[in-house]
Amino acid sequence: QVQLVESGGGLVQAGGSLRLSCEGSGRSFRSDAMGWFRQAPGKEREFVAAISWNGGITDYAASVKGRFTISRDNAKNTVYLQMNSLEPEDTAVYYCAADRDSRWPGRTEYDYWGQGTQVTVSS
Repeated sequence: QVQLVESGGGLVQAGGSLRLSCEGSGRSFRSDAMGWFRQAPGKEREFVAAISWNGGITDYAASVKGRFTISRDNAKNTVYLQMNSLEPEDTAVYYCAADRDSRWPGRTEYDYWGQGTQVTVSS
């Protein structure tokens, strides 16, 4: 069974940091582009960040650029999202995803999704 499992969410004060992890199992994701998305209450899911299969190319939403960093460790089948300078507007459920059909980061067309981890930023 193919799975992506996120962890690392929680409650943090504005200005704080969190590091999310997403570990894959059931298949290797080393050849896949990986991404992070988020969904706030009452809003549609939105793109946050993506990374190429080898980590050489990254893409960020304008709202998080300069504050968030996506990275990956293919030996551990894991992708990370380092989130710094968190703002209340970052409060959402964060999901990781894998694009089995592409090695290059994109903002749509992901095939595998995790169950999500809650991030809450208090003001």
